[in-house]
Amino acid sequence: MARIWANCFLRPWIQLGRIPSVSWYNNRLLYMNTTSLSSFLHIVLRDNIRHSLMIWGPPGVGKSSIVAQAATNAGIDIIDIRLSQLAPTDLRGLPVPEQSEDGTPISRWYPPEFLPRGGRGVLFMDELNMAAPSMQGVAQQLILDRRVGNYRLPDGWFVWAAGNRKEDRASVFDMPTPLGNRFLHVEVEPDFEAFKAHAIARTLDDRILAFLNFRSDLLHKIDPGRPAWPSPRSWFMADTLIRSSLPLAPAIGEATAAEFAGFAQVYTSMPPLEVILSGRGQEVSCPEELSAKYATVLGLALRASSGKEAANAFHWVSARMSTEWIRTFVQDLFASMRARKLQGELMNNLGRDPEFKKFFEDYKNLMALG
Repeated sequence: MARIWANCFLRPWIQLGRIPSVSWYNNRLLYMNTTSLSSFLHIVLRDNIRHSLMIWGPPGVGKSSIVAQAATNAGIDIIDIRLSQLAPTDLRGLPVPEQSEDGTPISRWYPPEFLPRGGRGVLFMDELNMAAPSMQGVAQQLILDRRVGNYRLPDGWFVWAAGNRKEDRASVFDMPTPLGNRFLHVEVEPDFEAFKAHAIARTLDDRILAFLNFRSDLLHKIDPGRPAWPSPRSWFMADTLIRSSLPLAPAIGEATAAEFAGFAQVYTSMPPLEVILSGRGQEVSCPEELSAKYATVLGLALRASSGKEAANAFHWVSARMSTEWIRTFVQDLFASMRARKLQGELMNNLGRDPEFKKFFEDYKNLMALG
């Protein structure tokens, strides 16, 4: 297993709570979920920390998209280079014959057009350890010295890279020790709560989110014997299929798709969510089956399209479910309303409600502890 080491300068950030959801093992190993990685990259760009950075993680977890989003949020460019698809001369450039000032024939290396010439941005070397050792050797000079051949990387550019781990059964080469020592290293792991927050903002189908709430172990599960298997990336692919009433097996594999199809039958026994949201759910009972509860709570949180509907859903849930279920509902409700910029309307409808105010305080405390 790849063991990733965090430099000691990160530790004060962790202790101050500036990077959430980071796990320390033996005071040295640093693991992040996708939300933590986004926060980490934001700080690196904000504070202009230009040490080269290597991001490790399994395929499909979202490394590349997080890097792209970090650059976009910072208002800088990003150049994505897939080193595994390049030959050494593609990065170093081509030798072109010229004459020196005294007329002596020389060769000058002409760099490739895709390398930046100015401005600010992130030079992102994806799939770094899938590149052959000879290619990694050329990249090492760019990573260490910020130059290769006659080319020099402009001062406003960051050098980041990403790669998969051996245990992910990816076709990777060992990273040379001298190259590894040039990087800061972090490892990103799949995490359902981080995925759910992102998925709610992206309006992922609530049936998928309800299923993963119930079977979070299927958020990311590599099947080495099959080409399709579930990952955060493939669940978003499945979302496009389900919206067109197409089978999900091409995205997440046959076994997971079969489980999802069985879970989807729960929706036929769910209480009428529209009735509850409209405030007419006084006679609607709460389902007893666990998977149906997950689907009901999440469905209400995601389908509430106004502060009034959210308030109706809250009162129905709080009258019929335990504190744990209410907290789950409130967290998902706030995430959903925030993604649609409706949190102000939500508070206008529930801000004066004593029961909600109590749970709102609990929610804030829970977030502070988290």
